[in-house]
Amino acid sequence: MMLNKQKIIILIMLSLLAACGFKLRGQISSLPYKTLYVSAPDGHTIGMDLERAINISSTTKVVHDAEAAEATLQVISAIHEKAILSLSAGGRVRDFNLIYRVVYRLVDQQGTEIVPNTEIAITRILPFLDAQILAKEAEERLLQRDMQSDAIQQILWRLSAAKLPD
Repeated sequence: MMLNKQKIIILIMLSLLAACGFKLRGQISSLPYKTLYVSAPDGHTIGMDLERAINISSTTKVVHDAEAAEATLQVISAIHEKAILSLSAGGRVRDFNLIYRVVYRLVDQQGTEIVPNTEIAITRILPFLDAQILAKEAEERLLQRDMQSDAIQQILWRLSAAKLPD
């Protein structure tokens, strides 16, 4: 008897959860463009990573000629910043605030802005100990890669909602 009540309650909770439109965040199924050209500043890996993410997660084809693309994704800047977040009583750094800022825009073949300059800022806190400098440097690089991946996913989610002008 008690087991049946639990099953009924779980069933009701699941149906309410499904009715509200909740779904787990997954991969982007498609972008509203057949072809896309990705332009990024020299020396940044975000351009290659964006191309890879678009090829893997959508039906949009990344082309290497802007003229052949339906739209161009321009990564204007991608900057890693590091600031002191807190100090110990002795004046030593305890935490750093890592910030990754990406500014991008989307234009069509004629140069008309579809998505204006948009900034995505991602932050992470890096606890710091003087005794673990090498480990903290490796952790910082790992966090920077993670922030770039998060920024790429946010860009793709936002692009999936953008519509090309008619």
